Amino acid sequence: MKIVVQKFGGTSLSTKDRRAMVISKILKCKEAGKSVVVVLSAMGRKGEPYATDTLKDLISSTCPGHSLKTLDLLMSCGEIISSSIIGAQLEAMGEKVVILTGPQAGILTDSVFGNAEILAIDNKQILSHLSNGAIVIVTGFQGATELGEITTLGRGGSDTTAAALGVALNAESVDIYTDVDGIMTADPNIVPNAKIIDEINYEEVFQMADKGAQVIHPRAVEISKKGNITIKIKNTMSSHPGTKVHYYTHTGKELYSTRPNKEKLLTAITSKNRISQVSITMDDNLQGDSILFSSLADANISIDMINFFIDKKVFTIDENQIDLTKRLMDRFQFKYNILNACSKVTIIGSRITGIPGVMATVVTALSKENIRILQSSDSHATISCLIKEEDTNKAVNLLHDAFNLNQ
Repeated sequence: MKIVVQKFGGTSLSTKDRRAMVISKILKCKEAGKSVVVVLSAMGRKGEPYATDTLKDLISSTCPGHSLKTLDLLMSCGEIISSSIIGAQLEAMGEKVVILTGPQAGILTDSVFGNAEILAIDNKQILSHLSNGAIVIVTGFQGATELGEITTLGRGGSDTTAAALGVALNAESVDIYTDVDGIMTADPNIVPNAKIIDEINYEEVFQMADKGAQVIHPRAVEISKKGNITIKIKNTMSSHPGTKVHYYTHTGKELYSTRPNKEKLLTAITSKNRISQVSITMDDNLQGDSILFSSLADANISIDMINFFIDKKVFTIDENQIDLTKRLMDRFQFKYNILNACSKVTIIGSRITGIPGVMATVVTALSKENIRILQSSDSHATISCLIKEEDTNKAVNLLHDAFNLNQ
């Protein structure tokens, strides 16, 4: 069987007209001779009656003492509703349809309620139905423990479901449908002339997702990479071919360019707001370093952009962790300063590895508009700069132009 996994997000399911487009995509794939597995999110976004966040608020606002296990059971209902609606529409059109919940589809998870990890998938049930000619609809975002307890997979969980099923079924591709034509060189709400990226490799799209771009969940990219399953990011509302995510190697003269201001070295630029920079003044005391970072870990405070100096430690945190971080610093009497309202702007491209002058281009572009770099970090495929949040949009546009991503 030539299997394609199609995943449709909440915005694609939010209206009657959009659901009709979803049906059209499913039938078109089947008519092309593919065996189709459809993964669905809950319909709509927060505020709409069956959206995941709406269901979450329903219990959280009235029963603040609820368990995560109880919450998972409620939140799993959104995907069941959307799957039933799409399934019923297909049945009314004469299609043979089988609807499976996550547990019925053989998705086994650990017992970390609210953010469970898939341990294994028994694909026998799905393959049996596909061999009988059925369209199989699987509720996204959910699975079950060995004891049969319903779990949810955390933010982006339906992407994770689709990717994991793609690997378990050895699918030709996992087609993730959303409300944009594909992955873009930057957020089009920030950069009006951002371009669709035709092909991108796993590492680059993982970095985009990890650094703030709302394209696909990083966990889904990781699963697809390990299983070598091609992902396609497409638009439910258009026929655009979208972006292909796979083991893609950039070729051509730009790979060897030493002139980043002349050649297109980058793949994309992302930004992430609501970040705070923490600077801690410390003596040259290794025990103090150990206490600091062990305490941060024990408090589940996630830190980023870490810089060590003999007398100072500098890192960033999300703004929602400021109060907890302050309490921890005060408890151990650390001398610290916190700078709020920052943004992390990241340039991404596997072609920048070993190319001189990339950082010089960044600094030159930003300094021309008096945008100060507060901190930086890099990996083999990224360079991140911490700047003031008020400068984010200007900085992204400047770098987008400087690296010729608008061409």
